[in-house]
Amino acid sequence: MRVFLLLLAFSCFLETKGQDVQLFKQFGGRIDFTMIGNTLNTAENGFFSPCVINTVSSATLTLQPTDTIRAAYLYWAGSGAGDFQVRLNDSIINSTRVFRDTLQPQNLEFFSAFAEVTDQIKEEGNTTYTLSEFDLTSVIPTYCPNGTNFGGWAIVIVYKDDTLPLNQVNVYDGLQHVPTALTIQLNNLNVIDNDDAKIGFVAWEGDAGLSVNESLRVNGNLISNPPLNPATNAFNGTNSFTNQSGVFNMDIDFYNIQNNIAIGDNSATVSLTSGQDFVMVNTIVTKLNSQLPDATVTIDNVTITNCNDRIVDVDFTIHNQNSTDALPINTEVTVYINDALTESLSTLNEIPIGGSESRTITLTIPENVLPDFDIRIVVDEQDLILESDENNNVDVESINYPPPPDIIQLNSITVCNKGFDTGDFDLTQTADFLRQQYASDVVFRWYPSQDDLMNDTNEIDPSFTYNNISRPQTIYIKTEHSATGCFSINTMILEIENCPPTVYNLFSPNGDGANEEFVIEGLKNVYVNYQLRIYNRYGSLVYRGNNDTPNWKGTHLNTNKRLPEGTYFYALELNDTVNKPITGWVYLNR
Repeated sequence: MRVFLLLLAFSCFLETKGQDVQLFKQFGGRIDFTMIGNTLNTAENGFFSPCVINTVSSATLTLQPTDTIRAAYLYWAGSGAGDFQVRLNDSIINSTRVFRDTLQPQNLEFFSAFAEVTDQIKEEGNTTYTLSEFDLTSVIPTYCPNGTNFGGWAIVIVYKDDTLPLNQVNVYDGLQHVPTALTIQLNNLNVIDNDDAKIGFVAWEGDAGLSVNESLRVNGNLISNPPLNPATNAFNGTNSFTNQSGVFNMDIDFYNIQNNIAIGDNSATVSLTSGQDFVMVNTIVTKLNSQLPDATVTIDNVTITNCNDRIVDVDFTIHNQNSTDALPINTEVTVYINDALTESLSTLNEIPIGGSESRTITLTIPENVLPDFDIRIVVDEQDLILESDENNNVDVESINYPPPPDIIQLNSITVCNKGFDTGDFDLTQTADFLRQQYASDVVFRWYPSQDDLMNDTNEIDPSFTYNNISRPQTIYIKTEHSATGCFSINTMILEIENCPPTVYNLFSPNGDGANEEFVIEGLKNVYVNYQLRIYNRYGSLVYRGNNDTPNWKGTHLNTNKRLPEGTYFYALELNDTVNKPITGWVYLNR
């Protein structure tokens, strides 16, 4: 009895029975694949073979210096319910997938396990790999009587070599046994040239001395690799990668199929027959010449369009340069700020060989990432499109987002009320102070309100005297980095106070047009409720005035006759909560 088991990788835990072989993973580029591994059996199994099995075996990886590992998958398999933790060199390996099948009516279980070991193989490179702590010694006595005791391991390795043509490597996965005959359809092919096309298998429990109606066909054509793998006994304990026989109950084989597949094919049929053996198929790997696009992205420019609202425009270009096929329309493009997905979009057109598509996207930057963050754009992030190079799909731009200038607390300015709650404000000292506090690339723009600042209306020129429009009034100063447009808003309060009025004690109403009235500066339209009385030296009232009457011109309030030259006395009641009444003299000069 012989059990035939082919291995492939999944990236998540999955346990199945009788799962059809289907496409699992595609690789594109200047790539190929190879396999290494070894058996745990000490001799070919059978009724008269020793019922013993090793727990450790080794194999050597030898790649060329120009080869770069893309992926590496470890498979181990054997009789029984399974051992799912093993050691590869110094690393403990736990399975992430399990496949099972059962031989009936004997009810004998078989398993295969999988773990991705890409990082380890990349790090250790060409060396001898030893699989250990794989212990089936307590299990196989049940299987020895019917010759189905086996155990072994293999690593499937996909690698890149720039001297190779553009190839498509497909890995198919499932677990299907062969009762008498089994047909598996391999889909998602893209054949442009069948030169050096090949198909690979990892098989378990093959017997060199047993070949009952055993065949392997691709598209109906019987394939073989004599003398190592004759047409009547393809799986016979061999490793065609090393041209080695005597690999007990295990095969690591590949076959050239360039005459069995045609240009333009997008599928192939693999057929197996076995007249005696219980064959389980888990993985098939194909390598074919293919037309492939190559999606890359470049961030061309990042422009801050509204610094304070944290809005930036990102110009980027999707390229399809090192390719042999067009990049399809609706190819996925994802945009990240640091590690947070910000936007998802897709290409608008099919991008021809050597072509490109330029786009602009507007982003709002989260405040919590400032000031330093990365913008990362990825094309075909989910690998939905097979490409000639899967490792050049990202561009990153590091941004130092300038913060707005610091806000400075400015002192208020208070001036005297010159009437109607207005005053003359000199802003030059504050403007000079601001220029001293900030770097030379900071500019200032002054506005009477915040709305004016935001709309850039009614700008104030601080080099001229400014008259307030309210009492008090807040002035808004846009403090802006000239290069980026990032700004903060400084504010300053303009205060008005009713200052004590100024009395001019001499006037001469003689008709010459100069100094014709008794003037008290800072009184009218400031102290709107004031009362002014003027008396002669005998104490008689000669003038009574308020905010609504003309100034005194040296005439009597009752007769309006000119009063004689001399000294007169005034009493000014301001009717103000702060300033007290004022009394004094005034000289009328004729």
